Amino acid sequence: MRPMTIDPQPLTVPVSLAILALNNAHSIELSRLDAERLDSLVEQSLYARKIGTVEAFLLAYDHTARYDSPNYLWFSQRFPRFVYIDRVAVAPAVRGRGYARLLYSDLFDKARSVAHNLVVCEVNSDPPNPASEAFHARMAFDEVGRASILHGRKTVRYLARAI
Repeated sequence: MRPMTIDPQPLTVPVSLAILALNNAHSIELSRLDAERLDSLVEQSLYARKIGTVEAFLLAYDHTARYDSPNYLWFSQRFPRFVYIDRVAVAPAVRGRGYARLLYSDLFDKARSVAHNLVVCEVNSDPPNPASEAFHARMAFDEVGRASILHGRKTVRYLARAI
């Protein structure tokens, strides 16, 4: 499947059902959403972009967001300013084409343009997500903490990268 464009494009509300399906296909890594919650997350994001119609997407928030994610709140309690990558997904048919790297690069440009110099995220360590671990290592993210969340059902590594 070749995307219509490889330039990141804004996600608009209402978010397409295809993007919702891509998110929910990765619910172990990202958490399942319904259409209303996804629209709400997009509306309050600092960065909400996609590639093609359903090939890839990324959502990120800055430190001023009113977001109740335990991972976002972990960063809020430790860093005065940051951009938090909440969710990124790439469709299996287009993995390996550099779409995640392109979205991250575009996010870094956006973050710098609004005077941010720290981008943060989490990666699951249990259940493991070795592809994400390797990607974030290649993107020069460093571990800044760990936590057990969701009543012990998930363990995450908290990562940060200065930009």
